[in-house]
Amino acid sequence: MASDSENNMDREIILADFQACTGIDDIAEAITLLELNNWDLVAAINGVIPQENGILQSNLSSVASQANIYGSRSQAAPADPPAAPAASSSSSSAFCPALPSRHIVERQPRMLNFRVEYRQRTVEVVIEEGSVVGEIKQILETELQVPVSKMQLKGWKSGDLSDSIVLQSLHLPKNNSLYVLTPEITPTASTSQNSVLQESLNQNFLLVISHREAQRDYNLNFPGSRTIQEVKRNVSDLINIPVRHQQWEGWPASASDSMTLAASGISYPCHHLGVCRRSSPANAREPTEECADVHMVSDSEGDDFEDASEFGVDESEMFGMGTSTGCRKAPLMPENTENEVDALLHFTAEFTTRYGECHPVFFIGTLEAASQEAFYGKARDRKLLAIYLHNDESVLGNVFCSQMMCADSIVSYLSQNFITWAWDVTKEANKARLLTMCTRHFGSVVAQTIRTYKTDQFPLLLIVMGKRTSNEVLNVIQGNTTVDELMMRLMGAMEIFTAQQQEDIKDEDEREAREMVKREQDEAYQLSLEADRKKREAQEREQAEQLRLQQIQKEADDEKEAIRLSLEHALPPEPAEEGGEPISKLRIRTPSGEFLVRRFLGSTKLQVLFDFVASKGYPWEDFKLLTTFPRRNITQLDPASSLLEAKLFPQETLFLEAKE
Repeated sequence: MASDSENNMDREIILADFQACTGIDDIAEAITLLELNNWDLVAAINGVIPQENGILQSNLSSVASQANIYGSRSQAAPADPPAAPAASSSSSSAFCPALPSRHIVERQPRMLNFRVEYRQRTVEVVIEEGSVVGEIKQILETELQVPVSKMQLKGWKSGDLSDSIVLQSLHLPKNNSLYVLTPEITPTASTSQNSVLQESLNQNFLLVISHREAQRDYNLNFPGSRTIQEVKRNVSDLINIPVRHQQWEGWPASASDSMTLAASGISYPCHHLGVCRRSSPANAREPTEECADVHMVSDSEGDDFEDASEFGVDESEMFGMGTSTGCRKAPLMPENTENEVDALLHFTAEFTTRYGECHPVFFIGTLEAASQEAFYGKARDRKLLAIYLHNDESVLGNVFCSQMMCADSIVSYLSQNFITWAWDVTKEANKARLLTMCTRHFGSVVAQTIRTYKTDQFPLLLIVMGKRTSNEVLNVIQGNTTVDELMMRLMGAMEIFTAQQQEDIKDEDEREAREMVKREQDEAYQLSLEADRKKREAQEREQAEQLRLQQIQKEADDEKEAIRLSLEHALPPEPAEEGGEPISKLRIRTPSGEFLVRRFLGSTKLQVLFDFVASKGYPWEDFKLLTTFPRRNITQLDPASSLLEAKLFPQETLFLEAKE
């Protein structure tokens, strides 16, 4: 115990000296830099000063030669309180070795990128690190046509900032995301939109508000003219949480407290919201909670840091270098959980409670399901798999989660390019289960790699890429890193993944092209078969119709022939030219030009003449029998009359004509 106490005391002295020398006020950043150099004060200073003050790397030896002075100062100095980082720049010379002015060199100013969102617009701002916040607003005034006096620039990690704050003092990453609010400027809308809004102001909205801690839902009706701020005040009376300590989810991203419910964009007639007590790693827990768990303070709370001992909190806990024996945080994941989905839901909820809403979207499902989602879709839709392994016993966990995993740039990059899956290995049972899952999905090498990492090296972020035959772990990022380094390693993994993805896309496109050609060939073949089948069926139908018509024609011809033969047999014999009775000799011209010549008795009925003509293939139903001059239609006469009566005696020339 005495050794641990002395070790903590030494680290406090090193931390104070390091901050005094480098001028870094952010305690978390200072601890991170010292951890990177294994609490070697000289190495940590050498790693920072070349970036901040332009010290040449070739002169590190001159700095290192003064390490004895530095080391003796660290050992002999009394344990200063953690407020030492706030010492003036003049006191820095008492701690740091003097550096000759000839070592100072000119360097290019560091440029910062800001992505600023305003309503439906996005503005990219690139500005020197030495600029002030007000200069960003001036650029936005030109781009957005919004006066600086009516502009609120939000999204800073340390809260709202004055226009005179120098960006360099904020120690910002290269890429940052901000947003602009203009409560005094209402969006322009058409007359129809105004009428709709006016109508919405008179409507009642049902808000279904879920109180997390109490696990209770409230169904509250509010008029559309009520502001969000008024709703929060009313709800505070129900849930006993002051407005300033309320943390909400479910409001539209563009909504502000000054907006009415009608103009906020919530769903009508019913909208679901969630509320809980605000919990941030930069603030102490509420005294009404089960235990007062004090997290690392932000820059804006540096003035209160000196009085942390008044709350009975050990300073080493505030640095993240120890755990409190008096109270413990709720674990991110329960021990011996049987359902991975329930475990990850608990992990996400507790992570949000600890570190706020701004964090990566953790995949809710098994590791196998996460792998399927990341690796086995279409090549264009595939992503890298980021496996976050948390350990509450690591001194780096708090800083890594609050400053790395919750950084806007990291959250945005992970959301766009990765499927993020998380697991808590604080409990041995959960760690054993993770190793089993990793062995099953990635092989024993990955599981053995995880086993080799010590508790102090956690958290870990494993970057896994899916390949055709197996999954490959591209990178294992340890907890002792910075936002910029983390982003660089994520981008490096993305470069490797993108190159592989392009090959996969090319192969997939070629395969789909081959399959498309094959499908088109198969479809063409099927169409050809279908056309042949239809053609064959049409031919068969035509042949069947021809046969049917031929059969009908044959039957008709047979019937006609039978009638003709019967008429031919029924005709009386042709009389001789010389006889006692008068003879009528008739010549009948057919449509083909032939002549039918026959003798008939003068007393023969016209019906016999008609039957004779029909026996020759010219039925009187289809043909008419005409005289030449004068033209008469014999078929219209009475068939019972004789040839004499019809004046077809002694001879006559007739001709046949088809009836119309």
